[in-house]
Amino acid sequence: MFYSYCILFFIYSFLGWIMEVTLTLITDKKFVNRGFLLGPCCPIYGCGCILLNLLLHNYTNNILVLFILTMFTCSLLEYITSFLMEKIFKTINEQVEILKDKGLIIEDELEAKEILLRENYFFIMGYRHLFMSRNNKSKFISGTTFNEVYALFEFDRNFRNIIFKNALVIENQLKSVISYQLSKKYGYREKDYLNPKNFTQDHDKIKRVHDLINKMKRQIRINASSHNATIHYMNNYGYIPLWVLVKVLSFGIVCELFTILKKEDQIEVADIFGTTPEVLQDILIILSNYRNLCAHEDIVFEHRTERVIPDTKYHEEMNIPKMDGEYIYGKNDLFAVIIIFKILLNEKNFRLMMKEIEYEIELLDGRVDTIPISKVLDRMGFPENYIEIIDK
Repeated sequence: MFYSYCILFFIYSFLGWIMEVTLTLITDKKFVNRGFLLGPCCPIYGCGCILLNLLLHNYTNNILVLFILTMFTCSLLEYITSFLMEKIFKTINEQVEILKDKGLIIEDELEAKEILLRENYFFIMGYRHLFMSRNNKSKFISGTTFNEVYALFEFDRNFRNIIFKNALVIENQLKSVISYQLSKKYGYREKDYLNPKNFTQDHDKIKRVHDLINKMKRQIRINASSHNATIHYMNNYGYIPLWVLVKVLSFGIVCELFTILKKEDQIEVADIFGTTPEVLQDILIILSNYRNLCAHEDIVFEHRTERVIPDTKYHEEMNIPKMDGEYIYGKNDLFAVIIIFKILLNEKNFRLMMKEIEYEIELLDGRVDTIPISKVLDRMGFPENYIEIIDK
């Protein structure tokens, strides 16, 4: 019995290989070795044959049941095999072959292999979706090259750097403004500016106030002897002022700090940025989300947040179209971040940022031919007249 199964395994593995090679010759007009490693063998067909023999031999008298169970068993085997194959380690050569099997044109294999080794197959293929065929999601649009996918990868990296460095500008400014306002009003020693009475007395936020004060006290304990500025103040003055403490606080903690300020303090801070406390609170949460994405090198260009920014004058002035009464761009997408920067950055910094963005978009347009740049802009949430926001 064992030898019979072995013979069946190799026969059906070989027949499966013949079938797949023939199909590839018909569809792609070229020979592609569909075998496992280098041999003329597709083990999934051999395994399927043995599995069907073991599980379904009692149903040979009922053709309909046998057909349904065979279809279900083969589908399940195919699904499990494909899932496991995706998780199994692949060499660089195997990665290249996978991409070519999906219809991706690789003009310089040596360069592609170097890029895959240096940048990571998984990270680069996170940018494949815009290039996939509508009719077959497992195949690239005809004519798509590896260089085009990598161009989008590099575009997102450069865009991420632009967003990140400007988010750091806002972060530093927010820390400076909040520390100045609280120190001026409540004092500059920990016992002064961390007094719970200095924050909102809203019953629903009392726990958040105490939790955040404890977080800030913990940062004082951690950094009192490990950060140059905190060491200087502790050694010379015996305390750490808020304008020094904010240096070691995360952007998330500072954004949370704004939410527990008294209303009059929120108004003073928001006024400096030319907006309202409600708008500032909403946009800081979204900006913090994108800042963290940039810091961890996640895909940014097509990211969407759960929270949306309020409608602004920029949505109307740029004639952003609506769908079901809602603006389709600039709400929870990358263009919403641009609007946030328009609100928070000074005019000079915003103009410089937009010129950098315009350059990167034009550079990508010159490197990608398979899809129009408008498709990328749409995925980013950018209207085609995005650059006009500079002068709004």
